[in-house]
Amino acid sequence: MTLRGRLTAAFLAVVLGPVLLGAVFVATTLGAVERSRSVDRLGVAAASVRTSVDALCQQLRAAADVVALAAAPERAGTAGQVVSRGLAAAVEVTDATGRVTYATPGAPQAPWRDCAQDRPEPGPTAALTARVELRDPAGAALGSVAAAWRVDPEFVARLAAVTGVAVTLLDGAGIAHTTDDTGVREVTRAVGDRVVATSDGRYLRRVGPAPGQPLPLVISVSGGQPAGLYPLLAAAVLLAALLAVLVGWRLARVSTRPLVELAAAVDRFAHGDLTARVPVRSRDEIGRLATAFNRMTREAEAYVQALTTSRDQLRSHLAVLGDTLASTHDLQRILRVILHSAIVATGARAGAVLLLDGTGTLVGQCTEGLDGRWSAGRSGPPVLRIPIGHGVIGTVAATGEPRRGRTDPSAEATGEPYCETYLAVPFAVPEPAGPPAEPTWPGDWPARPGWSTGNGHHGPTEPNGLGGATEPHGLGDPTEPHGHPVAAGPGSGGAAFGVLALYDRHGSDEFDDDDLATLRTLAGHVAVAVENVRMHEEAQRLSLTDPLTGLWNYRYLRESIRREVERASRFGRMLSVLALDLDRFKAVNDTYGHPAGDAVLAEFARRLRGEIREVDLAFRQGGEEFVVLLPETDARGAAIVAERLATVVRDSPITVETYSGVTVPVSVTVSIGIAVYPDHATTGQQVLDSADNALYAAKDAGRDTYRVAQPRSRPPMEEIVVPVRAPGGEDGPPRAATPGGASSGPHPPRQGHGR
Repeated sequence: MTLRGRLTAAFLAVVLGPVLLGAVFVATTLGAVERSRSVDRLGVAAASVRTSVDALCQQLRAAADVVALAAAPERAGTAGQVVSRGLAAAVEVTDATGRVTYATPGAPQAPWRDCAQDRPEPGPTAALTARVELRDPAGAALGSVAAAWRVDPEFVARLAAVTGVAVTLLDGAGIAHTTDDTGVREVTRAVGDRVVATSDGRYLRRVGPAPGQPLPLVISVSGGQPAGLYPLLAAAVLLAALLAVLVGWRLARVSTRPLVELAAAVDRFAHGDLTARVPVRSRDEIGRLATAFNRMTREAEAYVQALTTSRDQLRSHLAVLGDTLASTHDLQRILRVILHSAIVATGARAGAVLLLDGTGTLVGQCTEGLDGRWSAGRSGPPVLRIPIGHGVIGTVAATGEPRRGRTDPSAEATGEPYCETYLAVPFAVPEPAGPPAEPTWPGDWPARPGWSTGNGHHGPTEPNGLGGATEPHGLGDPTEPHGHPVAAGPGSGGAAFGVLALYDRHGSDEFDDDDLATLRTLAGHVAVAVENVRMHEEAQRLSLTDPLTGLWNYRYLRESIRREVERASRFGRMLSVLALDLDRFKAVNDTYGHPAGDAVLAEFARRLRGEIREVDLAFRQGGEEFVVLLPETDARGAAIVAERLATVVRDSPITVETYSGVTVPVSVTVSIGIAVYPDHATTGQQVLDSADNALYAAKDAGRDTYRVAQPRSRPPMEEIVVPVRAPGGEDGPPRAATPGGASSGPHPPRQGHGR
C-alpha cells in the first residue's frame, strides 16, 4: 500500500468510529426523549380528563340538588329551567319504587352511567348522570332526581379540546367514540395508568373508570418523531462516511504531494536540469527540505537570475483596495446605524458612541436622544467630551470593563448626560499575531474624508474648477504623522479606544444581561468599522508613497501635477518643476551593492525634504529619478533651490555599508532640470517633459549642475483693431466693448515667487 493509501485508511479509522457511535447515541437519545415527552404529556392530559369529568359531575349534582329542593308541583318547571340553561341535558324524577314520574323532553337513551359508580358495568354509555335522593321531613325515601349529560362524539371532542390529546370512549365491544383521526385500533391494550406504545408510533394511557370518573376513556398522543428519522440517520452516516473518504483522500494527497514533487525535482536535477525547483507549500520539515533543495539548485546554476520586486504589485493592490473602500467606509454613517440598532435592540431612550482622541479624552462621534439630558440651566455641549478615567464612560474606557446600573443623584457631575440607568461597553481591536503594530496618531481620529493626513500646505478641500465639486488637496508629507501617539488605539493590544453607551431603557428599571450581550456584539461591530476605516486610510497612504524613500510615488505625481497646473492656471501663478537624477548611480550599485544603493536613495530623499518648503511636493519617479513641484515659484527661485540641493548632496558624502560589512563614504552628485509653467509648457505632462529635457541638458553639460528648459515657441499673432462700438443689431454678432464697459486689454503679467 502506498503512503497515500495508508494515510487515508488511518484517517477513516479515526473519523468513522466516532461518527457511528454518535449516530447510535443520537438515535437512542431521540427515542428516550420522545417517550419521556409523550409520557409527561399523557400525564397532564389524564389529570385534565379527570378534572373535566369531575367538574361535569359536580355540575350535574348541583342541577339535581336544585330540582330536588323545589316543591313537588314546581319540580317540572325547575327541571325545564335547568335543561334550558345548559346545566344538564335531561332531568328525570322517579318515585320510591323507581318509576319515572317526570322526565324532560329529549332525554338521552339508556344506559346512563352514574358519577358515583366506581366499577361501572361493561357496555355502551349514552349519558353521564348524578342522582340525588328525595326524602320527606321525617327522612323517608320519596324517590330520586337524576341530572344527565349526553356522552356523544361532541362530548368526547370537548374533552379532547380541553386536554390537547386524542380521547377515545370505550364500550363493551371496543371503541364507542374517538377523536383520533389515525384510526387507532389498539386502544384496548391500555390498562391502568401504564403508557403503551403502538405500532404506528403513538402512545396510549387508560383513564378510568375510577372514583369521580366512571367513564372508560383512553387518551393517545403522537410520539412526535419525524417519519423516516432512522433512515435519515443512516443516510447521514453514509454521507459522513463519503465525506470522510473524500477528505481523507484530499489530506493524504496534500500530505504526499510535496514528497512527490521533491522526488520529481531530484530526478530532474540528477539528469542535469539545474532549473529544477520544488514549490514550498509549508513550513514543516518537508518545507525546509524543499527550501534547502531550491537553494542548492540556485547556487549550482551558471547564472544568477535577479529577483523581481513585488512593490508595484503591492502598490496596485493597495490602490484597488483604497478605491474600493472609499465608497463604503463612511464611518459616521456606520456609527449612526450601529447606535440606532443598539437603541432599538435594547429599548434604550438615548445613546452615544465615543472615540478616544490624542489628548486622552473620549469625544462623542455619534449621539441620539441626548436632547434635554443636561444639567438645569445648561444646554448640551456641541460635542460630548469625557476625560478618560472620569465618570462612568471614562472609567469604562480606562478599565476596559463594561458597566451597567443606576446613577447616583448625589455624585459629582462629570459632563455626562443625565440618566437614571445606563449601560456602557468598551470596544477595541485585538492585536494581530506578528510584530508589534505601529503606534497610531488619532488626533481627530479617525480622519475625516477630504482632510489632509499630513503636514500638507493646503486646507481641507477647495473647488476643483469642475462644476463646483471639491477634492482632497494635497496630503502633505507622507513620512510625518499628523498628530501625537496615544496608548489606546486600534491594534494596541486590545486596549479600549472607545465606548458605546446607552441610557434609560424603556419599560424596565435597568439594563439586563441580554442587553449587555447585545451591546458587546454591536461594540465589536464599531471596533471593526473603526479599524476598517483606519486600514482604508493606511492603504490609501501606502498606495501613494514610495516604500524606500517615503516620498510620494509616480502615481501621485501624475495627480499632483495636474492639480497644481490647474491651480496655477486658475489663479494666474507659476509652477516650477525640478527633475533630479543622481549621477552615475549604477556605479554605486555595482561597486557597493544594491543595499548600499538603497541607503543612498533614502539619505538623498531625507536631504531633499530638508531643503524644500512645507508647501512643496517631492516624488520618487522611479530608480534614481526624482521630481519636485514648487508652487508659486518662478525660474529664478527654482534655480536657487536647485543650487542648494546640489550643494547639500555634493558637500556631504553618504556613508554606506558594503557587501563585506565595511562602512565607507560615497560621494554623490545630482543633475537637475528646471521647467516652469506656463513659460515652458501648457500642460502638466508637457512641463514634466520640458524638465526632463533640461535634465538631459544638465547631464550633457558634465553632470552635477542644473539647466533651465528652453522657452516654448509661441505662434505668431496679428493685432486686429476693433472699433469701440462694433456694428450689429439685436441678432448680430456681439460687440467688443460698450461705452462705460471694461476694455478687452491684455491680462496683467504673471508674478513668480522667488526664494
